[in-house]
Amino acid sequence: MPSSAYLLTLAAAVSSASAAFQGFNYGSTFTNGQAKVQSDFEAEFKTAAGLDGTNGGFRSARLYTMVQGGSANDPISAIPAAISTKTSLLFGLWASAGDASFKNEITALQKTIDQYCSQLDGLVAGISVGSEDLYRISPIGQAASPDPGAAPDTLVGYIKQVRDTIKGTCLKDAPIGHVDTWTVYVNQTNKPVIDAVDWVGMDAYPYYENTKPNGLDQAKSLFQAALANTQGASGGKPVWITETGWPVSGKISGAAVPSTQNAEVFWKDVGCPLFGQTNVWWFTLQDGAPTTPNPSFGVIGSQLTTTPVYDLSCNKAVASSSATSSASSSGAPAKIVVPSAGTSSGSQPASTTGSGSSSGSGSGSGSGSASNSAPAASGTALSSAAVPPPVGGSNYTSAGGYPSYSTGAQPTKTGGSSTQPGVTNISKGSAGQLNSFGAAAVALVMAAAVL
Repeated sequence: MPSSAYLLTLAAAVSSASAAFQGFNYGSTFTNGQAKVQSDFEAEFKTAAGLDGTNGGFRSARLYTMVQGGSANDPISAIPAAISTKTSLLFGLWASAGDASFKNEITALQKTIDQYCSQLDGLVAGISVGSEDLYRISPIGQAASPDPGAAPDTLVGYIKQVRDTIKGTCLKDAPIGHVDTWTVYVNQTNKPVIDAVDWVGMDAYPYYENTKPNGLDQAKSLFQAALANTQGASGGKPVWITETGWPVSGKISGAAVPSTQNAEVFWKDVGCPLFGQTNVWWFTLQDGAPTTPNPSFGVIGSQLTTTPVYDLSCNKAVASSSATSSASSSGAPAKIVVPSAGTSSGSQPASTTGSGSSSGSGSGSGSGSASNSAPAASGTALSSAAVPPPVGGSNYTSAGGYPSYSTGAQPTKTGGSSTQPGVTNISKGSAGQLNSFGAAAVALVMAAAVL
């Protein structure tokens, strides 16, 4: 029988647009390696919620680690910051640094349950076990990141540990997923990970797809191709957009030119049609504090401000002023909505298949590497494109979020329950999810629960 978390996530796929989470990715440290504290996260979350042109729509935060920087396994201070600012969270457990590191992530998750359970109702969008770990074990991934990644069987074991940890707690119905690039999802070797999760998280950056035409003209179709491929490999499970974006500054990658004008076109062409329709965590609010990486994806600069570096409204078209690339936006207004408490959405907009392509994912976790390869299963053809070095150099600690730990066994860079309650006995948080769904979603949950 499928888990209750999976049933709720599946129901969310046919729910109304008001159920969608939208926000940004948040790392545990600043670019100089200094660990963020609660007041830092509070300031960032308030800034995101107040961004001009967004109608307060960006009130969700994706985390890469459960561990507070500078500690062995204390809960990250983003959690009390989210509670105080009413910011929803996509929890993340860093899974690319080995079993000892992941044990600390599990301990931090358990401490989070012990310390904050009574205050988390309606604030947890889900739990991500790992981020680009399957990409990272590939030869290209290994060349771009110092962390070893994790094999499929390792991730499946980690996912089970998370399910065991949240069983019978306030997080028992939190949907569990994994975040990676589409190239690894279409690889049959990695199918056990898809089978083990409730939702699939996709990172996709056309900017990094420099082995093919990837100018702004092609950006939307490249993104849609990545999404269609991920959806095709997901086995019907919801696909969440966990990272995407276009750099505002930095080096040219193939035909992709970083600029605020081009980043605005990508936002309106790719982001606006998604906002309010599926769960989206954009990369990123800010990645240049105190120093600016190359490339930089932040919608604001090195200082916190609600005035973005380009227009974030979704009710008007924009044309690129890039000297080397141009594109028009879809021109279709997209309503930015704040999700109802305790809701999540796995619904995906219709997408065109486009040509098969590598995801080109520049890891928001700071690798900045093109996800052009994964361990190839028999009959799987993958690109062997060159990979750009980690953004900011080998010691980069961007807001993209490698976790930072105090123990030598940890990386130094920053970055559903197995039992199902009856439909009439779902926890308060899950009931909040059901209350936001349409009749079709409720019927889906009830029908699936008795299978």
